[in-house]
Amino acid sequence: MTASTILAISGSLRATSHNTRLLRAAQKFNPGGQEIEIYEDLREIPPYDLDLDTPELRPAVVGELRRRVAEADGLLIATPEFNYSVPGVLKNALDWLSTDWTGTEGLPLHRKPIAILGAAPTNFGTVRAQLALRQVFVWTDSDVVVKPEVHVFRSHERFDADGNLTDEVAIELLQGLLTSLQAKIDASKADASKADASKADASKADAARAAA
Repeated sequence: MTASTILAISGSLRATSHNTRLLRAAQKFNPGGQEIEIYEDLREIPPYDLDLDTPELRPAVVGELRRRVAEADGLLIATPEFNYSVPGVLKNALDWLSTDWTGTEGLPLHRKPIAILGAAPTNFGTVRAQLALRQVFVWTDSDVVVKPEVHVFRSHERFDADGNLTDEVAIELLQGLLTSLQAKIDASKADASKADASKADASKADAARAAA
């Protein structure tokens, strides 16, 4: 079976970000059958501009992100918490991903399987940021993993000096999250196959009626 492709996005631009390190841990500890690629260009995404949000005028880096999200089987998003909410750079990228003003492109986030996690040095981890992120995905009608919730609190204690995730509980939760994400991806693929089969049957029926 072909491996599922997962695009991983860290909401932090910091070079030694614990959230980016969480995504690297996901690559290392994934339960198998997943190709996890970390998105590297969040810094390059310009502020959302409705006047430029068309296929012809959209910045190239935004168009590339939309393409990669649309083509991925699922998304894995690691968010820090800024001011009780989602970092502006991450929300900005999601704004660019949430639209289709021409009605011709499709919505990259619509029914997309998504898993959320986060790390923070505080005792509450990224609880509030993840809640805010889930609210965004209600509007985009994305298929978000509900359980397990992965809040890596006091994150500076969960990584070694080389940036490797060493906390066994966090690793177990991370693997559970990826397993749940895979279940949503599998269900999405099954639904797509059923829809394709229904369309094929309808086409055959139309052809038979036309030939009668």
